[in-house]
Amino acid sequence: MATNDQAAFLPEDAESTRVLRIQNGFRDGTTQPVIVVWTAEGGQAVTGAQREAATGALARSTEVVGVEGTPTPAFASEDGLALQGVVQLSPNVEDLQPVLDRMGEVLAVDGLRVQFAGPVATRADLSGAFAGIDGLLLAVALGAVLVILVVVYRSVLLPLIIIVGAVLALGLACAVVYVLADNGVVRVDGQVQGILFILVIGAATDYALLLTARFREELAATGDQWAAGRVALRRSVEPIVASAATVALGLLALLLSSLTNNRALGPVGAIGIVCAALSALIFLPAALVLLGKAALWPAKPYRAEKAASGVWGRVAEGVRRHPRRLWVATLLPLLAVAAFAPQLDARGVPLDETFVNAAPSVEAQATLGKHFSGGSGQPAVLVVPAERAGSTTEGDPAQRAKEVAARAEQVPGVARASVVSQSGRPGDAAKVVDGRTLVEATLDDTPDSDAAQETVKRLRAEFGAADGVLVGGFSAQRLDTSETARRDTLLIVPVVLVLILVILILLLRSLVMPVLLVATVAVNFLATLGVSALVFTHLFGFSGVDASVPLYGFVFLVALGVDYNIFLMSRVREETVRHGARDGVLRGLVSTGGVITSAGVVLAATFAALVVIPLAFLAQIAFIVAFGVLLDTLVVRSLLVPALAYDLGPKAWWPARPKDPPLTTGPN
Repeated sequence: MATNDQAAFLPEDAESTRVLRIQNGFRDGTTQPVIVVWTAEGGQAVTGAQREAATGALARSTEVVGVEGTPTPAFASEDGLALQGVVQLSPNVEDLQPVLDRMGEVLAVDGLRVQFAGPVATRADLSGAFAGIDGLLLAVALGAVLVILVVVYRSVLLPLIIIVGAVLALGLACAVVYVLADNGVVRVDGQVQGILFILVIGAATDYALLLTARFREELAATGDQWAAGRVALRRSVEPIVASAATVALGLLALLLSSLTNNRALGPVGAIGIVCAALSALIFLPAALVLLGKAALWPAKPYRAEKAASGVWGRVAEGVRRHPRRLWVATLLPLLAVAAFAPQLDARGVPLDETFVNAAPSVEAQATLGKHFSGGSGQPAVLVVPAERAGSTTEGDPAQRAKEVAARAEQVPGVARASVVSQSGRPGDAAKVVDGRTLVEATLDDTPDSDAAQETVKRLRAEFGAADGVLVGGFSAQRLDTSETARRDTLLIVPVVLVLILVILILLLRSLVMPVLLVATVAVNFLATLGVSALVFTHLFGFSGVDASVPLYGFVFLVALGVDYNIFLMSRVREETVRHGARDGVLRGLVSTGGVITSAGVVLAATFAALVVIPLAFLAQIAFIVAFGVLLDTLVVRSLLVPALAYDLGPKAWWPARPKDPPLTTGPN
């Protein structure tokens, strides 16, 4: 179901993506290069005998199943402390690590340490990071949910029922996604699959908590499990459907992204949310009605009077007595930390920070950068047409490539540039495919650095549209991905906000309240980014975040944050019709406070489970969503929103005009 196509996760129309596709034509679909680097033990110089031994080992590497073509000879670094060579692998090799392990045995040289660098080695480490992780991720997420549910419900059977419902939702979602992926409709990798697991378990549990809380309340009031089930379902279906629609549409907005992996997450995540809602509205009510009070044992049905005299009753009393003082005291700190949001550097994660734990490919790239030019192993790639754009005369492709290579070497930041030859060795006849040649420019700086991206910009400026030269390679891919992610964010954020606003207007039959809710969720998101900028830099030591992190964080936090406001305000609206605007706020807060807080803790715990995958991108997403959800449920939804709604009173529901008795509170 997963894909490892490198072009699949790059901007579709970016210059670097076009270069990558052209490169595949030059390789005739036959090889993918592995950079081999040897270093002497104890930092000693490499001897001539060791260099000959390394060259011989490279020649023997063709005996390894999966190796194709002719490897390059070993050549020494300028400092004489390292050797480098290139081995070509078949594109049909999908399980890379066993091949690299076998190559390590064949390429071993006495007194030298052998390492593998470059994109192939990185992909092998990425595959290793996801290998066997599905079961561990699922076990950690479900274990965390089970513990929280046992604490919340103090019941034996009910947590298991909710867990079964979540697993059924996940099984259905995976089945649907598998069929679609198998038919090429959606694209899935380990990252998307991991997020799907977490999203479905968290959402299914949240929806189950909402419906179960209403069932317990109705069962305590009537004592009839069938009547309680009917009322609970009728009262819960609207907020659950609205919540699922909010998250699903927010995820589907990712289809507007130019990054293929973002577009893949959109429909896959939406499918998961729909399956979670179906499980909560079909399986769970049936199970609760059939089991009745036995589902709650040894706990007893929930009574509203108990909540009114508990923690949430005291919170509601605080809202009633000092609403304006409370929302001002809550809003100001949120705005203060939100001011740090622009400091979140989303230009990408350096290669040495991609993996949370040590990774062989990262160590190998560091070794390569230490002894060779910083960009060794991952050069900038220039696609050179035979003639300039608009020229009517047929040019000599080889001569044109030499001219471009000579100009590229004059660009600051380029260590050297050479024409890609038919044999793969410098100086031999240039390889020409469809009238194009390739030039590889080794950069002075490491390929994942900001300096390397600036060199790419200078190369593109040097070869303008009139030259027809395209600049790609790893550094260009990072640059294009970062710029595309920023454009995606500017496009998708307003679309998601409008979609959420429309859903809230339809649900609450109001204009003021939906705007208020969207604004508070946006403040929560910005405050979370501000805290994340400080924590990532000063606590976790990240020098940057992945380019897609702000967009993913926005979609998850805003859509899921509105979820909790939907749960709260749908109940507030119900109570407002019967008791007035201000009393409705207090009653809704008391009734939903415990369940929504529990739902927030569950969702935060499930997203935190993503840290079992040792990738910085997912660790960053896990922190942003987990912290943001807790901030939303414990502060924004519990204090800020109720205090604002109470202070506004009937005006919050404009153009509706709910009745409300005069205010009796003192000055605020």
